[in-house]
Amino acid sequence: MTRRIVVLAGRGRYEDPWHDHAATSHAVAGVLGALGVVEVRGLFRDALDDLGAHDLLVVNSGTGRRDADFDGSDDDWRPFHDRLAAWARAGGAVLGLHQAVNTFYDAPEWESVLGGRWIPGESMHPPIGPARFELAQGHPVTEGLDAVEAFDERYCRLRVGPTARVLGTTTDDDGAEHPVLWVDEAHGGRTVYSALGHDSRSFAAEGHQALLRRSASWLLS
Repeated sequence: MTRRIVVLAGRGRYEDPWHDHAATSHAVAGVLGALGVVEVRGLFRDALDDLGAHDLLVVNSGTGRRDADFDGSDDDWRPFHDRLAAWARAGGAVLGLHQAVNTFYDAPEWESVLGGRWIPGESMHPPIGPARFELAQGHPVTEGLDAVEAFDERYCRLRVGPTARVLGTTTDDDGAEHPVLWVDEAHGGRTVYSALGHDSRSFAAEGHQALLRRSASWLLS
């Protein structure tokens, strides 16, 4: 059976000046293409109207302007978020990438689906550059994979939910360890969150590509 994968590329109230979500979303589609039919969609209010026909949702978006005159109000976006949460809790498979931990602040339920959250004023990252991400063994997402080395940001001080299982970490410039990869199934579906993926340079790393394919394969299994 052909698997259907949709990649949501941030736009409007879910994008910022520092991330090219269109470019990275197409990079993700290229990596996952062998697993099924992959479609990249801009993050419009009707983007998930047919979500039930898909097997995997990849969220690649961030945070921008929330003023109603720009891209709709919180109430305007409520049906979108209700649909996503209901699908995820009914057994849906979600792969959240990089800024997915820093998106959908108008949907409090997103944190329980994703398994964690970027905390404004607390979470941070050192300057982008060559980075190393250590992977734990003992889970299908990471078993047998080596540490990922990529040109990327190292997200630090994320809030990780109590039901999430951390599978990957990085270190800040002082050597402190921070979780950057986890899985969560407590909400009724399956989620993988990976903090990797600031720009296309990260997705060009073979280790990152292997991790993405393994994550998606587990979510689709």
